[in-house]
Formats: sequence, C-alpha cells, structure tokens
Amino acid sequence: MARTLLVVDSLEDWSPYYPSDQVITFETYLATEKEDSEHRVRVINLCSSYSYLSDGYYCSLLAEARGHHVIPSVKVLNDIGKKSLYQLQIEDLSDTLTRVLKGQNKKNEIKLLSYFGTTQNPDFEDLARLLFERFSCPIMAITLRFEQQWEITDLQAVSYRNLDEENESLFASALDKFSKKVWRKGRTRKVARYDLAILVNPAEALPPSNRGALKKFISIGRELGIEIELITQQHYARLPEFDGLFIRETTAIDHHTYRFAKKAEAEGLVVIDDPTSILRCTNKVYLADLFRTHRVPSPKTWILHKGNSQHLDQLEAKAGFPVVIKIPDGSFSKGIVKVQNRAELDSKVAELFKQSALLLAQEFLYTDFDWRIGVFNNKALYACRYYMVKNHWQIYRHGEKRTDSGHFETMPTFEAPKSVLDAALKASQTIGNGLYGVDVKEKDGKGYVIEVNDNPNIDRGIEDKYLGDELYRQIMVEMLRRMENNSKGI
Repeated sequence: MARTLLVVDSLEDWSPYYPSDQVITFETYLATEKEDSEHRVRVINLCSSYSYLSDGYYCSLLAEARGHHVIPSVKVLNDIGKKSLYQLQIEDLSDTLTRVLKGQNKKNEIKLLSYFGTTQNPDFEDLARLLFERFSCPIMAITLRFEQQWEITDLQAVSYRNLDEENESLFASALDKFSKKVWRKGRTRKVARYDLAILVNPAEALPPSNRGALKKFISIGRELGIEIELITQQHYARLPEFDGLFIRETTAIDHHTYRFAKKAEAEGLVVIDDPTSILRCTNKVYLADLFRTHRVPSPKTWILHKGNSQHLDQLEAKAGFPVVIKIPDGSFSKGIVKVQNRAELDSKVAELFKQSALLLAQEFLYTDFDWRIGVFNNKALYACRYYMVKNHWQIYRHGEKRTDSGHFETMPTFEAPKSVLDAALKASQTIGNGLYGVDVKEKDGKGYVIEVNDNPNIDRGIEDKYLGDELYRQIMVEMLRRMENNSKGI
C-alpha cells in the first residue's frame, strides 16, 4: 500500500487545516534518506514556490530521484512556467474551449482556479480536468481570453498559502477527494496492503464485467488485503495513488483505456490489461500475422488492402463463398459480416473500407457454438461455450434497438477438448502473460483460434458458473502476487 506525504514549507502554514502526521516540511523530507520498502511513496508538493532551484523545485526533483511519484513533476514545473512550452500541449483544446465557453461574453477575460482538476463553477469542470491531466498541479490559475477564438492565455501554479478563507475550503475539499487517506481528521487508516483501481464505464452497454462481478472482485480483493476502488475516465490523474490498475471497460487503441494503461505502466503500477496486450489484441490484422508466424491453428485468413481489386479477385478464387469480412478493431461481433457472393463482397468491402485501410477476410467455419477459454498468466481459468443466436451465425446479433446473444454453458477446463485448450494456450502465449479470452472453433477434432481478447468478459452468473467465487479469487491472488513482486522490485 502506498504512503502519501504532503510537503509544505512550514507546519504553521498548515494550521487552517486538520493536522496529520503525513504533512511534513521540506526540511524533513530533505533529511529523509530511506523509506519503508513495503510502501510506495507519493508526494504532493505544496511548497510555496516552484520557481527554478527553489525549495518547491528541489522537492519535486528529489522525489523523482528517489523513485517517489510527485505532483507536480519537474516536467510540469518547467512546462507551466513557460508559455511557449505549455502552449504546445493545449493547441488541440480549441473545440473544448468553444464548447465550454459558448454563450460567455467575449469581451470579458475569464479567470478561474483549478484544485486538483476541479473548479467551483461546474461549467468549467471538463476543462479543468483536461488541464490537470496534462499539468498535474495542486492549484492552478487559468486565464481565458477571446481573440479570434477562445484561448488559454495564461497558466500559473498557485500556492495554497495565498488563498482566502473561501478558497481554502475549496482546496481542502478537492484535496480530500483527490487523496482521501491523506489528512481527514479522525479517519482510521486502512489495513489493506495494496490499493487497486478498477476502471469501469457505468454507461457502457456491454461492459466486460457486470455489477455482480465487480462486487465479487471488490469483496474478495479486500479479503486478501487489497483495497479496491472503482474509477472512471475522469480519474486519470489519480492513477499514481494506486498500486495496480484492472481495466474492466472495453479497450481500444484510440481510446482513454489505452491511455490509462500506458500511464499506469509508466507510473510502475501492475496493469491488466497492459498496453502491449491491448495493442496486440485489438487489431485482427496483427493477430492474423502473429498466428501465421507462430503457427497457431486458425482459419485461413487473407488481408485486403483498400484500392486493390486484385485482392478481391484472389479471395473469390481461393476462399469461395460464404466468406467472413472483418474490420481489424471490431468487438462484440461488430464490424463483422458474412458475404454469400461477389456482389455482396464488393458492396460490404466498400462500406467497411470507409473505416479502415485494411480488412481481414476469413474462411467461414460454421459451428453451433464458439469456445471461450479464459487464460491468466498462461493458465486456463475457465471454459465456456457461447452458442450462436437462433437463426444467426454469430453469438451476438445487433439490431437497431437491442442486441441479442445466444445461450452459454460454463464448465471446468478439463472438460474442454484438449485440442481447444492447447490452441488457446499457444495463442495467448504469443501475446503475453495477461488476462485473455481466447475464442476457438472446434471442427473435426481440431481447434481453430479466431482471436485473442485482451479484455475478456467475466460476468457474474456466466463465466463464474462453475468456479463461483474461486474464479475471482484466482484473479485477485495473481494481482496480489504481482503487486507484491512489484513492491520488492522483482
């Protein structure tokens, strides 16, 4: 579990706030040579000056040298102090500024204070959050002015010592929310050894884990000494507070889930799904070449390139019909079509090429169900049969108003055919040692890997139907083992 320190110039400066043994002076931090190796250390630098070679500057510099996560970082201090540097990182915010400031008087200069990415005015919350993600500074003064368009004309780090009574309360509230266990009076310290964030999207229509599964992860994690908190897209800047990140939201490359994984990995957290696995699994073109290189048994596959009509001629000659066409980054059976003849092929390919320069064509293997083998750390955890929707060739059928799915059967892994298990494990080993769901078709006694999913479904009442709580326990035990090894530098 991490230890959080608030570094100030003088303890007297903290007198308006609740006392805490986690509030220390820069002098004390400077004299601290070694921290308890059982704890990761996070530092919130609240020194009054962040100017070059000041106490505040050296606080962040020493924290980074000691391997502590610190807010603000030296990079932020250097960037926020120079307009030429921070302007480069906010050039893409023009659309956000236009939306946020719609209806504002263009003659007025707008000034606001951001406390850990929050503001008193809810109209500016999105802007404050975006800026905090890029410049993680405890208190930041933001100046907005309309010239030819709305622009951020000034960013300044502000000391909490310069706040009036009203803003002191706002700062204290934001600090409490940002780092709950820091200083609230009378709060009992947690007994958990590690903190794990689970990234979710409450509005997602087809999340990888339903509410029942999330509750199980939380309860069993706590039994093992892991304090678990559900976080969302808005909590990007809080990642360094945790020891691990478990993504339970559908992942994609051009998406905040990938940025979360990259950020967590850079901060030294244990991450499932790790960014490498996301990168490899979310693109079916990559998987097809990977399977071919490592001789993973899979259906015959062809890559189609936009504008090359010869590919379609060759596909018709080699594959015949029906044949399955896929966009590389589709999920939940989206972006996948079956074509019965050349006319359908030409039409559907033209439509899908609007989304991607490359498409995947795959021989059609009809089966009544697909196997899904859940794998974690190169070990098979569960086996499910996902049956096709009635009168349909896929396990999902997406309509305009609803999505239907076929029924399922969950069983112990030893009841799955050996050819299916062997194919699933061989495929997952080409990706890494993360948590994967390997989709396999079984035909004539042989397993054919369709794809490896980096973010497999683990739903209460489905994937846990055979193992029950033991499924969640095995996943949390492995997360705990990795966090323990991480804290020991293994």
